[in-house]
Amino acid sequence: MIIGIPKEIKNSENRVAMTPAGVHELVNRGHVVYVQATAGNGSGFCDEDYVNAGAKILPTIEDVYGIAEMIVKVKEPIEAEYKLIRKDQLLFTYFHFASSEPLTHAMVENGSVCCAYETVRRADHTLPLLIPMSEVAGRMSVQEGMYFLERHHGGKGVLLGGIPGVKPAKVLVIGAGVVGTAAAYTAAGTGADVTICDISIPRLTYLHDVMPKNVKTLMSNKFNICEELKQADLVIGSVLIPGAKAPKLVTRDMLKLMQKGTVMVDVAIDQGGCFETSHPTTHQDPIYEVDGIVHYCVANIPGAVARTSTFGLTNATLPYVLQLADKGWRKACKENKELLEGLNVVNGKVVYKGVAEAWNLPYTPVEDVL
Repeated sequence: MIIGIPKEIKNSENRVAMTPAGVHELVNRGHVVYVQATAGNGSGFCDEDYVNAGAKILPTIEDVYGIAEMIVKVKEPIEAEYKLIRKDQLLFTYFHFASSEPLTHAMVENGSVCCAYETVRRADHTLPLLIPMSEVAGRMSVQEGMYFLERHHGGKGVLLGGIPGVKPAKVLVIGAGVVGTAAAYTAAGTGADVTICDISIPRLTYLHDVMPKNVKTLMSNKFNICEELKQADLVIGSVLIPGAKAPKLVTRDMLKLMQKGTVMVDVAIDQGGCFETSHPTTHQDPIYEVDGIVHYCVANIPGAVARTSTFGLTNATLPYVLQLADKGWRKACKENKELLEGLNVVNGKVVYKGVAEAWNLPYTPVEDVL
């Protein structure tokens, strides 16, 4: 198969979809890999690294899209890329369709085959292609939250871990999945007073047993969240419904309960955000204030640590890329139910129910397109 690795052009996205080691594996299996010039620079890989791994370098993004049967990316295509994607071309990347109606319509109209990293799901309901980036985002959410809690950045001027004689800051983590767990561990490591909430008692029981003693678990409901918001210094939203919009768990009215200078980090912003007042921001312009509350809603948090993220992402995606390349998408998805779950849009049909419901589009069962 002919595989294309374009340079990411979303704002401040320094990751690349494949390391040279990943390219080497594909080439060894007999596939042809085209990499756009300088695609790996942001992650510390030069064109020569890819050439040495067996790739061919093409000068422009148009060249890569024009020749590839399968495009492997990191982030969803942006508007400038829509016209480059053609009928039957396979795209394997993060799409987050439920947060972007224009993207959904564009992929329906161009007739491509869209397999989304974020909905590839194992039998145990874990999301293997979200896990590494969720680990990064969870850790980064605390790192960024600490930074913007500094007074000259708009925050309260609070040190997460406190000092002898001064209480540590209070951190509220909403959602106890991979992101929330990573965030709670990281915040606990600073010495903060951490509360993590979720609707799953088994999950809370597990975290109660394994988390450090400065992490408390709490059942997630509106009353409990409101009570915690009154004292929180840093709030991290990490709720995910695979392939669907995130629920709005902190409303505009609830901001009135919070102290001025509190920082909210919405890691769910890729799926529309779990705070009502959230809207996507960028690494260049990461924050804004609503009613005196600092909002950090960067949609590609792991892009800030691109080298670590690229290694982690390739480790997770490469086995699936190899299956798609070796067998073609139809056979690969028939034989691997995890990949089948990744199909969202196929040849003009929406085959993932959460996406169809998000934008009131006709839903076609995925089996019908196979």
